[in-house]
Amino acid sequence: MGKDSSRGMDLILWRHAEAFEHPDPESGRPGDEADLRRKLTHKGEKQAARMAVWLDRQLPDAARVLCSPATRCEQTAMALGRKLRFREELLPESDPQGLLELVQWPQGRSPVVLVGHQPTLGQVVARLLGLEDGQCAIRKGALWWLRHREREGRGQTVLVTVQSPELM
Repeated sequence: MGKDSSRGMDLILWRHAEAFEHPDPESGRPGDEADLRRKLTHKGEKQAARMAVWLDRQLPDAARVLCSPATRCEQTAMALGRKLRFREELLPESDPQGLLELVQWPQGRSPVVLVGHQPTLGQVVARLLGLEDGQCAIRKGALWWLRHREREGRGQTVLVTVQSPELM
């Protein structure tokens, strides 16, 4: 992997680390104000820190980091120690196609890290890898690194790596 970004577009999907549960589990909804304020647990902070150390070694300097405005995503992304931009398109229950348009997949040239939520990130993975049921489970704090490349005149999506904080 390393820091070579000349192979096509890289898209890194990083699910926020473990966070406290919604304070109102019966009537609260994904993306409501209380949900967006949820913070990482102590375990989640450790997950984010472990993943960030690994990711920082792999990412080229030109990589963009886009983050959901949810507190748990911000805390996860901040562990990376890079400039980040908050994007409403990454809020819970976002449209997977909207995320792909946001990053200009597959025409974009600079690597992009998206820090966000399930099920949206898993739906992006499923779409890009052609998974039949349209869903893919992504563990809290884990990341999926995908690359677009051209082979024999055809575009391909390659799974570069899947990393989980438990294995760091």
